[in-house]
Amino acid sequence: MTDAHTHIVRGEARNFICEPFSSEKGENDVAFYGVHPWDYAKWDGGERLRTALAADPSAGVGEIGLDRMKDRNIPQAMRDVFAAQLEIAAEFKRGVVLHGAKCWGEVVKACKPYRDRIPAFLFHGFSRSGGLLPDIEALNGFVSVGPAVLNDHAVNYRELVKSIPDKMILVESDATAGNANEQPSVADIARKTAELRGMDFESFVALIENNAARYVSYRSLIQKRRQ
Repeated sequence: MTDAHTHIVRGEARNFICEPFSSEKGENDVAFYGVHPWDYAKWDGGERLRTALAADPSAGVGEIGLDRMKDRNIPQAMRDVFAAQLEIAAEFKRGVVLHGAKCWGEVVKACKPYRDRIPAFLFHGFSRSGGLLPDIEALNGFVSVGPAVLNDHAVNYRELVKSIPDKMILVESDATAGNANEQPSVADIARKTAELRGMDFESFVALIENNAARYVSYRSLIQKRRQ
């Protein structure tokens, strides 16, 4: 099963790894390179990102985006770094993994001009109400369901999970080196998500694996959109 957002290699069949410029990945894993919005001050102008993408034709760009967790006012430099990385993703025709804590509306707005230039957008950790889902769908966007779905008190999040269109849904652990022992497996997350959506587990796994395959088919996705 595919873990659509992790920072380390785990026991899944395939991992989408978003750990900045890490070379660690398994045979079936997909790497995503980029500068996290918390680390925007480390941006080098894009040289390292371009080099990494040129060396790995299967790689995407991520985790990139905007963030209001640490500062209510988004720094202009953070916006500039996000925009620069979207431009590079468009240049290389690679999918992106997005971060938008407490500012998903602004992330969606920033991505809209790239609808026909970036093949696919993965909204990691998306927890906004379903009102943005039509805009995300128009971007050929995917939304990954995370560990919060296992929290019985996360009533609003569970309602959001039920409303994600079938063709957009994925699952993620968001595991890091620091929390790997505490984070649930994507199988547990998928099982609960299937239950909430009224699906049997095997059918739901087939659905998300098909979605994961479509997401990483970068070039074919953008070609179909232009037809």
